Amino acid sequence: MSTWAFAVAAVAAGTIGVARRLRDPFPAILLPLASAAIFVCAWQVSCDLTAYAVRNPDGTFHRLDLFPAPWQTWIGLRRLVVDGMLLRNAVASIYRVACGFGLAVLIGIPLGLWTGWSLRAAQALNPLIQGLRPISPIAWIPLAVVWFGIRDNSAVFLVFLASIFPIVTGTMTAVRAIPVAYVRSARNFGLEGPELFRRVVFPACLPQIVTSLRIALGIAWMVIVAAEMIAVESGLGYEINDARNASNYDLVVATMVAIGVLGVCLDLLMRRLERFDEVRWGFSKEA
Repeated sequence: MSTWAFAVAAVAAGTIGVARRLRDPFPAILLPLASAAIFVCAWQVSCDLTAYAVRNPDGTFHRLDLFPAPWQTWIGLRRLVVDGMLLRNAVASIYRVACGFGLAVLIGIPLGLWTGWSLRAAQALNPLIQGLRPISPIAWIPLAVVWFGIRDNSAVFLVFLASIFPIVTGTMTAVRAIPVAYVRSARNFGLEGPELFRRVVFPACLPQIVTSLRIALGIAWMVIVAAEMIAVESGLGYEINDARNASNYDLVVATMVAIGVLGVCLDLLMRRLERFDEVRWGFSKEA
């Protein structure tokens, strides 16, 4: 195990102890940093344990890592940033996710509200929804390529499939979970039809709908990487596949790190919705 890895572990452990004694917002900053430091330390240790020595023709030995170490990954990440490849591919991936996810939101929320509220709609559509939902979006890649070709539409279609079922199911469940007292009280005040939906049903469902959107966005971000490995010729998934074919595994892991960081940023943006008054009532302060 490297000396610096011991140092990082010691600093991380000390940071956790300090964070426990501090009040917000310090723990919210220090604890994630400490967790990241421990993760990097474990990463380095695993690389040290799996590395082996290779004999050179002159009789000397050099170390061969089976997996890129944190420092090698950092160098690879810098290469991607300097070359502009990371920015171009990240923009391409985010664009496809935004299109597919946005389309799923526009269709999925109204469809979920309708099937959750109407018994006839649920009887007609729920078996179809539950039959298609377990099919992995990755299984649709061959059909997406046949229908849309090797271009953006294929990836957008796959992201749409990955997103719409969690949104529809979550929205439908949210409608069915509304307390009966809410609806009866609204009807006692003369609310019916669209007005009942606008002032009671939709606000009551919003917290769970936002949670469904977060889940769907996470799934969409995973699917876009797999789709770009096969169905398009750009994006972060394509970058991983291209680096793997060239045996540049430092770039592979660097792109994986970038995907993780961007995923966290997207989730943080989605969590901003929880701060609106119409949604905040459904979440505890600790969440």
